[in-house]
Amino acid sequence: MSAPLVVLAGSFLAILGMWCLVRGLVPADRRQPEDPGPGVITRLRSAWGRLSRRWRVLLVSALAAGVVAFALTGWVVLLLVVPVTVLGLPWLLGTPPNRELVLLQALDQWVRLLNSSILTGKSVADAMRATRRQSPEVLQPSIQLAVSRMDGRWSTADALRALADEHGTPEVDTVVAALMLASQRGGTGTSDTLAGIAEATQERLRAMREVEAERAKPRIVVRQITLITLVVLAAALLLGGDYFAPYGTLTGQVVLALLLAAYVGALVVLRQRTMPPRRQRILSGGWS
Repeated sequence: MSAPLVVLAGSFLAILGMWCLVRGLVPADRRQPEDPGPGVITRLRSAWGRLSRRWRVLLVSALAAGVVAFALTGWVVLLLVVPVTVLGLPWLLGTPPNRELVLLQALDQWVRLLNSSILTGKSVADAMRATRRQSPEVLQPSIQLAVSRMDGRWSTADALRALADEHGTPEVDTVVAALMLASQRGGTGTSDTLAGIAEATQERLRAMREVEAERAKPRIVVRQITLITLVVLAAALLLGGDYFAPYGTLTGQVVLALLLAAYVGALVVLRQRTMPPRRQRILSGGWS
């Protein structure tokens, strides 16, 4: 077997190991069920068609950068490393979205809207109808659907339970549980309950923002270290090529691919560790 083929095989094994690592870190309940579906070529064409113009340009540029790097150095491994770096580093080093924080902010706004409406003498169902157009964008589709279900002769409790199941988070469960009890009691103490929930939500929001700020610190440090390392390595490769001569050999390129795979694996672990853990729901079981 020729040297380039051996290097490509080693690079493929390194990427396969990275994929297995990422796959192992994703909890089983978050994975999508396997579906054989169409062939590989059809999937690739479909994926390319769904890409935006920006991502198409970025993908072509990343592949072109890999070809240029290979032409300048003769290192086959760069055909894979450079595109992966261009496409993957922004995701690995970026700030992951905190859906829990966004949802909690939306719930805080919605609870205050409901409380203001209930203070005027409205029931829970009527307050939901009155505030559905002013509700936060994150919650608006599910609130609209809940109101439609109530208009379709669903009970308020069933419509609220379905709303909670659509989001599947303990934050939504807390608000929904209070609204379900209020709808069954006829509104007694509803305003005080919602005011208490709003106050507790504000406290949790402050705590979550502090935690998010602490989680951002290691990401910023790793981002700076990675950027400095890439700049230094690129400059050294251009100005002092003899220093990297051992990596031009077959063994050197295999070692390089393994080292880069290990570093990427560390970045994947860092990203997973800085993401908020999934909390258990308060309302469990289905609805009928």
